[in-house]
Amino acid sequence: MDGMTRRAVLTGSGLVALAAAGLASASDPTAGWRTIAARDSIRRRHFPDIVLRTHANTPVRLYEDLIKDKFVTINFMYTNCEGTCPTTTHNLARVQKLLKDRVGRDLFMYSITLDPEHDTPQALARYARRHGVGPGWVFLRAEPADTPLLRRKLGFYDADPAVDADRSTHTAMLRYGNEPRQLWSATSALVAPGAIAKAILYVDWPGRKTAQVLGCCN
Repeated sequence: MDGMTRRAVLTGSGLVALAAAGLASASDPTAGWRTIAARDSIRRRHFPDIVLRTHANTPVRLYEDLIKDKFVTINFMYTNCEGTCPTTTHNLARVQKLLKDRVGRDLFMYSITLDPEHDTPQALARYARRHGVGPGWVFLRAEPADTPLLRRKLGFYDADPAVDADRSTHTAMLRYGNEPRQLWSATSALVAPGAIAKAILYVDWPGRKTAQVLGCCN
């Protein structure tokens, strides 16, 4: 998977937000953040409101239930993966422990299967238990016909069709974002858990002072 796809923010998200800010009135420097059109543009481009099922077998909508007004992380995985998925999930479980009670309170973690034909909600629940996943981290399954669209919209794809066809190339990246503030970025899910936690908290704005929130991750 090429470096730009792995590390870039959700395609166009930052440009949309910056354009909105640039058009804001000079007399109101916060007006850009309140521009509904920019937020709606990001939603339309990247968050199709398709129905998924949680590992508790509850139906949820991608945008309205999982992302709207929330601070989130998103990654892809599949339960029978023999590549990076087990390492990624183990790493993110350590990130969850670092972030403590924030996960499930004002930060929500989502893992979406790339193998919906095999990964039933029951299979996802077993996988979550096996990796010691705590509250606030939800494993999800979209319908097989919706999964390729969802993966591409969220930015988990490669421009090379041969590379893109290999599911394991999409499992080592973590996207994270502050939806109401239109702040989105990405990092490798294989780096040190403390580094991942710090990266996630950089988009927690406005919130507690950086020095305070990063105290969790030294």
